[in-house]
Amino acid sequence: MAHLIVGQKMHLVALLVFHLDMLETMYTILVLLGLANALNIGGRRKAGISYASEFASRVKVRSFNLHTMCRMSRALFHKLYNLLTIHGNLKSTHHSSVEELVGTFLHILAHNQKTIVMKRQMCRSTKTVSCNFHLVMNVVLRLHTLLFKKPEAIPKNSTDDWWKWFKNCLGALDGIYIKVHVPTDDIPRYRSRKSEISTNVLGVCTPTCSLYMSSLGGKVPL
Repeated sequence: MAHLIVGQKMHLVALLVFHLDMLETMYTILVLLGLANALNIGGRRKAGISYASEFASRVKVRSFNLHTMCRMSRALFHKLYNLLTIHGNLKSTHHSSVEELVGTFLHILAHNQKTIVMKRQMCRSTKTVSCNFHLVMNVVLRLHTLLFKKPEAIPKNSTDDWWKWFKNCLGALDGIYIKVHVPTDDIPRYRSRKSEISTNVLGVCTPTCSLYMSSLGGKVPL
C-alpha cells in the first residue's frame, strides 16, 4: 500500500513537471509571436513613414523625375517652394515636411487624384492628406497678388509695329485646335474634320506672349 501511494505521488509529480514544461513552452511561443508581431507593425510603420517622406528626400536627387509626379521642373519646384515658405510662411507640420506638403498638393492637381488614392500612396490618413492640401491651397490663395498678375493695357504711345494698332487693348484673342486624350466613348465628339481627336481652345495673350485667359470648347464641330 505504501509503495502504491509513493508511485501515485511520483506519477503526479511527473504530470506536474510535464504540464509545467508545456506551459513554459507555450509561454515562450506566445512571447515570440508577440515580438514578431511588434516587429512587423514597427516595420510597416517605418516603411509608411519612409514612403511618405520619400518625396522630400528624393527631391534633392537629380535622377528623380520630378516632372512625372508634379508636372513641374526641378527649378520651378524650388522657386515655388521658396515663394511659399518665404512669402507665404508655409511651415512643416508634425507629420509632413514642407517638401511633402508642396509635392502632395502638386500631385493632386497634376493627376486629378482623390484623397483616398493619396492616402494609400503616402501612407497617411484621409484627414491628414486633406488638411495638407488645404493648408497649401490657403497659402497659395493668400499669395494671389504675387502669383496672379493683372494684364496691362497696351499704352497709347506704343511704337511696337505689331501692337500699336491695338491701343488700350489687353491682348490678342485667337483660337487653335489642340490634340487631347479622351475616353473611348467620347472620341466621336472630339473628332475634327481632319480625323484628329482635338478640341478648340480660345485664348488671350499679352504682347509678351503670356496666356492669361483661355476657354476650352467641349465639342468640336465637324
